[in-house]
Amino acid sequence: TEITDVKTNEEVQELGRFAVEEYNRSHGLGRWRGFVSSSNGRRAELVFSRVLEAQKQVVSGIKYYLKIEAMENKLSKTFESVVVVKPWLHSKELLHFSPSAE
Repeated sequence: TEITDVKTNEEVQELGRFAVEEYNRSHGLGRWRGFVSSSNGRRAELVFSRVLEAQKQVVSGIKYYLKIEAMENKLSKTFESVVVVKPWLHSKELLHFSPSAE
C-alpha cells in the first residue's frame, strides 16, 4: 500500500532515520570514527535527509519499503530499505539497505 503523506508522516520519517542509523552501526560507521571519502576506499557515514517514498505491507508486523535520501561526503544519494515493525513487541528491524538503482 502506497503511503501518500510521506513528507509529513513522522513515523515514516523516523523509520528512515532508523534505517540509516542501523546501516551506519552495522558497518562500524559513526561521526566519532573520522571516516573519509568513499573514493579513498573507505566508507563514509551516511547522514539521514528524508524519506522520499514509502509503501507498507501487513505481514507478521508491518513491513515498510522506504526510498531514503541521505548524504555521504556532502553528496545527496538515494537508498532503498526495508524495515519491519512489530508494535506489540516494540521492535524494529532493518532487513535491507542498499543504494537505489535510479
